Amino acid sequence: MSLRFSCNSTSFPQQHQVRGNLKSSKNLDKVRNLVKTVGVPSLTSSPLESLRKGNWVKLICGASFEDVVDIRNLSLVYTLAGVDCIDCAADSAVVSAVNDGIESARDIVGLRRPWVMISVNDDEDLHFRKAEFDPEDCPLDCSRPCEIVCPASAISLNEGNSTLEVSDGTNASRVLEGGVITERCYGCGRCFPVCPYDNIRVVTYIRDTTATADLIKRNGIDAVEIHTSGRQSTFFEELWDGLGDSISHLRLIAVSLPNVGDSTISSMNTMYSIMEPNLPCFNLWQLDGRPMSGDIGRGATRESIAFAVRMAAVKDRPPGFLQLAGGTNAHTVDGLKKMGLFQTTSITTYGGYARKVGHNYIQDCWKGLEFHAITA
Repeated sequence: MSLRFSCNSTSFPQQHQVRGNLKSSKNLDKVRNLVKTVGVPSLTSSPLESLRKGNWVKLICGASFEDVVDIRNLSLVYTLAGVDCIDCAADSAVVSAVNDGIESARDIVGLRRPWVMISVNDDEDLHFRKAEFDPEDCPLDCSRPCEIVCPASAISLNEGNSTLEVSDGTNASRVLEGGVITERCYGCGRCFPVCPYDNIRVVTYIRDTTATADLIKRNGIDAVEIHTSGRQSTFFEELWDGLGDSISHLRLIAVSLPNVGDSTISSMNTMYSIMEPNLPCFNLWQLDGRPMSGDIGRGATRESIAFAVRMAAVKDRPPGFLQLAGGTNAHTVDGLKKMGLFQTTSITTYGGYARKVGHNYIQDCWKGLEFHAITA
């Protein structure tokens, strides 16, 4: 078990991003030219060796994020940056986009292939939800704070004509159109509390176990991450049993759980006892300090580090690598250095923060700016 961070990132101004598809030959040529000029990390270790050495870095595309263009672009960029694993939604189109991005990066320069991980859940979980609302319920003069705070640019509103039939010959009334772009929403929850009219609803879902097992058996998936509350084991056991022999195709099983206080270790031991009889590969515990908070700030980072430090000190924890999440961002490295953990015993993931950096890089490709990204 190890925790080691290596981060080389540059902050860019916050703004709505112009989406571009790196798949076009013109844009790929720009990426090739940037790589020739700036270079990419020299990678000699496999993802498994990175786990063992403690310099594993994972990009989280988002368990609910399904914009295949952005996912492909992010996968291309972060494969070049040298991540060991790319975590994505358990959806065939999304998995294809990740693998397409990886192979495009490897066509540019001969890199080793990062592992592809899919995320599933055994019960309701913050990572598996979407926002939803009817824009016609919103007043025209609304300041649209939901659109402003959304980090994924997943809410788009504009004026249009009402869909209600007008029978008296008068002009149709003006209303707001658009709403949530479902494939871009990854359930961060920023929009829920800011709506002045309480119009935004939460839609939660659980990934189908049978469909997940079938997906794992196809080529291109190396790992699975199971999101669980850590408070009870019944649903976890049902999911594990439902995956059946599909787990024999995997190189890593990860379990993501939040801090549930004194019962955390007990829950981990229970889940490990369920997995152990049929565990064909290495396992990892993703310690989700403050779920869905990677792009927030120092407070979230402190919670993530504190959770990991406490778990690493427990002697009766079950086998498996430990990984930081839920608050890993630009402040994480400084926080680890203060705790004396940087480049000693830590591994990490980057989700919302990494997506912001990646989106900015993709936009700046067109401007010919220098290549900046998180590197392993």
